[in-house]
Amino acid sequence: MAKHPVVVYGASGYTGMLIIDFLIDQKIPFTAVGRSAARVKEMMAERVVRLESAVYEIIEAENDKAALVSAFKGARVVCNTVGPFSKFGYPCVEAALEAGCHYIDTTGEQAYIKNLRDNLGELYRQAGLLLSPCISYMYTMSELAAELVLEVEGIDSIETACINRGPRNNTSGVTVGSTASVFEMFRHPAYYLYDNELLPHATESYYDIVAPEMADTVFCLPWGGGALPIYYQQDSRVRSFTSCAGFYDTNVMKVAHGVAQKWEAEYKDLSAQEQDKIIKQLVDSTTPTMPPRERSTLQRSFDFAVGRGNLACARATVYGVTPYITTGALQAAAVQKLLDNETAKIGFASSSKAFGHKYMLGFLEQRGLARHRVEIF
Repeated sequence: MAKHPVVVYGASGYTGMLIIDFLIDQKIPFTAVGRSAARVKEMMAERVVRLESAVYEIIEAENDKAALVSAFKGARVVCNTVGPFSKFGYPCVEAALEAGCHYIDTTGEQAYIKNLRDNLGELYRQAGLLLSPCISYMYTMSELAAELVLEVEGIDSIETACINRGPRNNTSGVTVGSTASVFEMFRHPAYYLYDNELLPHATESYYDIVAPEMADTVFCLPWGGGALPIYYQQDSRVRSFTSCAGFYDTNVMKVAHGVAQKWEAEYKDLSAQEQDKIIKQLVDSTTPTMPPRERSTLQRSFDFAVGRGNLACARATVYGVTPYITTGALQAAAVQKLLDNETAKIGFASSSKAFGHKYMLGFLEQRGLARHRVEIF
């Protein structure tokens, strides 16, 4: 049973420890939960900033609903970082509901998010709890840009792009969990929203994004479709929504594009066990270890939304640094609102709908993690 109001599940992982950094900064006591208490203790001692000033406990629990209910009871908010979420997330979401906790996580996996909305959203609403997956750099920053565009009267169609840069010529800026989630998404269709209907992207879909922030085009992919078409499908302001993502390293993105097509041609009809082996091989070959802490001189991003109506047109850009550190800040921002009982939504809702996009953006801007610009045409 948790002694503190916030649970960080996956506390020995890269993102879990960054969330803990910001909880400590906000002076929020927490319970760190992981499969191995010894591993959690070791990694927190190695990587968590100002741990000596924290109020916390460590609980060991397997990724099993009953074990997690026992670990979560007594808390008010569960922050889940254990991915791929389509594979490991459901016991945690169900356990948080049974334990009476708000649930937030860092996923960007569209199929998982849609399943939570359709199967658990109403149960969370009836319990008076928030179910808010995908409070993370990808795709909260794009959502913030979309919400800024939607402040312009007459906008009803949105296109967003999430573009970031890490260390050149390698993937060491991406975590093991994120890589596994990317390859896990190949198992599921990727959807965009068109005229209030979810339609599947073609496997070969890609975008050559032109942006004033770049001297060259950026090769972007639907990246599993993203969270935002699911969140905006039930938003009366929006008829159409397309989301894509890309890294400055075009070669890396084209390799990912090729793997997606190879999956469709060769792997999609294999058994789940055979697919698991392929995904493990892909993860091990591309992201074998936990990356070092991000540097703002290397990890930079910009997310933009272009909005159109019949005659209205606007563009909003949110500039950022250090996407994983930003994810830790976004999670802490959501936790603070939930502990203060300041949420505009219960049930399935994004962070912008639950807490307000101006609050979420302001939290980042106050900490030097983001700034924004809006242009109306």
